[in-house]
Order: sequence, then structure tokens, then C-alpha cells
Amino acid sequence: MDEKFNLFMETVDERFRDFVNQINEYLTEKGCKCNIKTAKSGYVVSYVLSNKRTLATFVSRKTGMKLRIYPEHIQKYQSFLDTLPEKTKKEIKKASVCKRLINPDECNPKCVMGYTFEMDRVQYQKCRYMAFQPTLSEENNPYIMRFLENELENGC
Repeated sequence: MDEKFNLFMETVDERFRDFVNQINEYLTEKGCKCNIKTAKSGYVVSYVLSNKRTLATFVSRKTGMKLRIYPEHIQKYQSFLDTLPEKTKKEIKKASVCKRLINPDECNPKCVMGYTFEMDRVQYQKCRYMAFQPTLSEENNPYIMRFLENELENGC
């Protein structure tokens, strides 16, 4: 395994190391390239698809390790969002609105547009960088894996 990845793994809470390894193995087996950079908050570990689109990124926060997911095909499986734990749904609901979806002139024109999706019969328009970044936890981890599986199954 790559030395940078091993250094990153040392920063991951011991309880979640197996899960992070599982995600790494799953995504690299599915053809994602793992890119590792250092940031002031720790390592940023991204998984990039063959079409150069980032699928997911591990980010360190004071509240714990998060996996930011970029679900370009969320429309195809948005009913999955209804199954998420309430705490995760709450985080999604409080994520920033995508200014570009509401008024394209209010955001940087280089900004990639966010997501329009439905959760619990309510429509949301959220920023792609804030919408889906669940914190690694015993409760969230199975949903995080299913989220990635859904995206890969519906995007290929």
C-alpha cells in the first residue's frame, strides 16, 4: 500500500480503519484512482473515476472524519435518501443551498452546480460540496457504503 495512504490511515479513528480500508479497496477495485493531498485540517483523500470525475473524498473535521460524496446520478436512486439515519438527514437538510441552481448569477461561474433531489417527499437544492458528507460512525457506515454502491451502479 502507498506510504501516503498509510500516513493517512494513522489519522483515522481506530474504530473506523477497517471501514476506510474497505472503502479504499472497493473503490480502487471499481477503477477509481486514489489521490492523496495534505491540507491544514489533515489529509484529503479523493477517489477519481476514469472520466476524471471525483466520486468521494475523505475529509478531516473537528467533528470527525467525513466522506464527501458527489452523487452525479442521485436522481436515479434518490429514494435511498429516505432510508438514511435521521441524524444524517438532518445534516443534509442544514447543508448550504446551491446558489447557482437558484440564481446562476449569484455564484462563481466556474462552480460546478449542486444537486436537486427529493428526500422524505421534500425537494432540496444543495451545494455539491456541502450536501452529502456523512461522518464516519457505526450508524452511518453501512449507509455510506450503500451510497457509493448506488452511485457506481447507476452511473455506469
